[in-house]
Amino acid sequence: MGGMAESTGSMPESMPDWEKRFRAPRVGLPDWAEDAPDRSLFVSNATGTYELYAWDRTTGVQRQATDRPNGTTGGVLSPDGEWIWWFSDTDGDEFGIWRRQPFSGWDSRRPEGEEDEPATPLAPSYPAGLALGRDGTAVVGRSTDEDGSTLHVVEPDGASREIYRHRESAGVGDLSYDGELIAIEHTEHGDAMHSAIRVVRRDGTTVAELDDTKGGAVELGLSVMGFAPVAGDTRLLVGHQRRGRWEPVIWDPLTGEETALAIELPGDVGVDWYPDGSALLVEHGYQARSELWRYDLGSGELTAVETPAGTISGASARPDGTVEYLWSSAAHPPQVRSTSGRIVLEPPAEGAAGAVVAESGTGRADAAFWLRAPESVPVTDAWVEGPGGRVHALVQRPEGEGPFPTVFDIHGGPTWHDSDAFAAGPAAWVDHGFAVVRVNYRGSTGYGREWTDALKHRIGLIELEDIAAVREWAVASGLADPRRLVLAGGSWGGYLTLLGLGTQPEAWAVGLAAVPVADYVTAYHDEMEALKALDRTLFGGTPEEVPERFEASSPLTYVDQVRAPVYISAGVNDPRCPIRQIENYVTRLERRGAPHEVYRYDAGHGSLVVEERIKQLRLEIEFAQRHLSRLS
Repeated sequence: MGGMAESTGSMPESMPDWEKRFRAPRVGLPDWAEDAPDRSLFVSNATGTYELYAWDRTTGVQRQATDRPNGTTGGVLSPDGEWIWWFSDTDGDEFGIWRRQPFSGWDSRRPEGEEDEPATPLAPSYPAGLALGRDGTAVVGRSTDEDGSTLHVVEPDGASREIYRHRESAGVGDLSYDGELIAIEHTEHGDAMHSAIRVVRRDGTTVAELDDTKGGAVELGLSVMGFAPVAGDTRLLVGHQRRGRWEPVIWDPLTGEETALAIELPGDVGVDWYPDGSALLVEHGYQARSELWRYDLGSGELTAVETPAGTISGASARPDGTVEYLWSSAAHPPQVRSTSGRIVLEPPAEGAAGAVVAESGTGRADAAFWLRAPESVPVTDAWVEGPGGRVHALVQRPEGEGPFPTVFDIHGGPTWHDSDAFAAGPAAWVDHGFAVVRVNYRGSTGYGREWTDALKHRIGLIELEDIAAVREWAVASGLADPRRLVLAGGSWGGYLTLLGLGTQPEAWAVGLAAVPVADYVTAYHDEMEALKALDRTLFGGTPEEVPERFEASSPLTYVDQVRAPVYISAGVNDPRCPIRQIENYVTRLERRGAPHEVYRYDAGHGSLVVEERIKQLRLEIEFAQRHLSRLS
C-alpha cells in the first residue's frame, strides 16, 4: 500500500530529532473501494505498530481494523466496500491465510477477543496475489515449498477450485470488471526476473498468452497493470520492456489487439486507469525522482499533473477526476496530497484510553496528540564513472566541513532503487554527524532494463564494483574520511555489506548488516520457494548445479578476510534471509575471535513496531560510534 505520510503537530523538545522522525504518526496512501469510493483502507503507525485502518469518508470516522503484536500491512477492500481482507501470518513469517472483517459495524476498535473469520478454506501458504470480484468471488494465489505456485477461485459460498499449478513462480495479476477473465503473471520458462502473462477464464481454460521472453536476443519481461474498470471492457494494461525500459501497452486478450501508447518519457513508466476508463494516470520515474502525468486515450494528449519535486510513492485517480498521491523528498516528510490542493488524510489520533479518535478528511483531533517529524537535509546527486557505466548516488551531508565519517547505506532488492524520498534512517545518521551515500548500483531499477539485468551469474560482486567506484569518488572529493567508512544495509543491502567486508576488507572501518544473506547455500535451501526461483535465475542454477557461482558470491566464503567490526541484526522468523544461515556466519566470526555483535529479534524480515526500529538503529549508531572513536 505504498509509503507513509507524516502528521503535523509537535513532540517533546527533549526527544532527539532522529527519534521523532520514527515516532511521528504516518499514513499510507488510502486504497478505496472501486464501487464505494468513500470507503478507504490505509496503513498507519499511530499506535506505535503499523496496522490497517478503515476510513469512512462520508462520516470522517477512522477505526483500527487490525491489532497484532508484530503489525499488519497487507490488506484489500472488496469492490463494494463491504469487506476488509487482510493477510494473517505468524510474527512476520509471511506464511498464513487471508482473513476478513466487515468494513462497518463498530465505531472504534474490534471488540476484544473477537477474531476475524478465515476468508477462504485454503491452507496456509505464502501469498501470491489476490483479486476480489464484484459477485463475492476471490482469486487467491499461493506459494508453498511442496506445491510451488497455485491459483484458486473461491466462490461466494466458500467452495474453491484450483485453476493453475506450476513449480515456478506465478501470481494473480488482476480480475476483469465482470469477473470472467483472470490475468496471471508466470515464469514457467524458468526466468523469475521476467514474467509472461496468461489470461484464463474462471474455470482455468486459457484465453490468450503474451510472452516477451521467447525468441529474442535479450530477456524481456511483462507485468500486469490492470483490466479496464468499465463494464464490458476487456482491455488489459500491460507493462513491457521492449524499448529498454518499462512502459505500457493496451492489450485485449479476446481479440489479440495491442494498442501502443505515445508516452515518450525518458524513464520507467507505470500507468493506472482513471475510473471511467477514458484516461491513464502515468507515474514516471527517472533518475531517483518521480512525477505524474495524465494520458487521454481519445486524443493521445499527455498532460503534466503538477506535483512538487521529489518522489511519488503511490497515486490514485478519484471518480471526480482529482488525483491523490503520497509525496515526499529527502528533506520533507511525506504527505498524502490531492490535486485539489488539500492534504487528504491525517493519521488517527490516540486518546488517553487508547480509543481511536474520529477524524474528518481535512480536520484534526486534539492538537496535543499530533506529532510532526522534523525535516532533514536535501540530497545532492553524484554521477560516477563505474566499470559498467555511470553510477548514480544520492548524498546527504551534515553541517560542518568534511571529510566526514560516512555511511554507505546500501538498498535492498536488488531490483529496487534509492530515491529522493524521506527516510528516517539516513536522516538519523546525518543528525549524528555522518555523511550518507546511497548507491543505485547495477541491478537497481529506474535506469533501464540493461542496468537492472546486469547482475546475473556474478551477483554481489558486480554491485560492489559500483559501490567501490562511488567510494573512491567520495574520498577523492573530500566528502568522506577514508579511515571512517561504514558499509551498511538491510536485506540485499545487508548481504552486500557482509560480502563487501570480506572482498574489500581494507576499505571499510565498520559493517552493519540487517537481515542479510550470509551463507548463500544454506540460505537457498531454507528460504521461501519464490526466492529459490529468483536465486536460480540470478545464479543460473541451484547450488548443486553451479556451486562455483554460489561460492564466489557467498559472504561465508570470505568471512576469514573480514577485518572490520561487524554488527548483525536478524529476525528469527525471517523466511527471506533465514536465521540458520546467519548463525553459520556468526559461528565463523566467533571461531576467529573477530569483533562482532548480533541482535536477534522476534519478527520476520524487518519489524513493523516503531520502538523496535528505533532500538535497532540506536544499536547500530552506538556500535559504529564506539568502534570509529578508536580510530581518532
